[in-house]
Amino acid sequence: MSGHNKWSQIKNKKAVTDGKRSKIFGKFSKLIALESKKAAGNLSSPGLRAVIERAKKENMQNELIDRAVKKGAGGDAGNMEAVLFEAYGPGGCAMLITGLTDNNNRTVAEIKHLLSKRGFALAGQGAAAWAFNKIGDEYEPNTTVPLSDEDGEALGDLLEELDEHDDVQEVYTNAE
Repeated sequence: MSGHNKWSQIKNKKAVTDGKRSKIFGKFSKLIALESKKAAGNLSSPGLRAVIERAKKENMQNELIDRAVKKGAGGDAGNMEAVLFEAYGPGGCAMLITGLTDNNNRTVAEIKHLLSKRGFALAGQGAAAWAFNKIGDEYEPNTTVPLSDEDGEALGDLLEELDEHDDVQEVYTNAE
């Protein structure tokens, strides 16, 4: 009768939600450290304030935010850099993958591997960016591409796998 008491059910649900929150907090910590490094730890910097507000909306604790700000201001953030990858996904939809990494070569290899497992590849610079307009920090598609049901499922699986990657921040696509 193991696994049938209330505590084990609560423990299992908590583990799932904690894992999701940890993933989100890790991504925000990288963003905060990068913005803090740019602003030299100045909390009144608009970019740093915006990222901190987004992190607080996701219920990130102040202690974690402060730690990330100190890490970026102290120079412990390493050589974090923003990266943008372009690819074409299922049904010919254009994809932009944004991320933060401390090792560009490793991240490129890992993204290439994730795409090649599903039969896709990275596109050249500017090959998919034409399909998007950059509005602030976001990308919005100029036109959309209709997908069949199986292409939609394949795209959903690919997006889920890319989202699990630690260095990937956002994935934009022009699929309907």
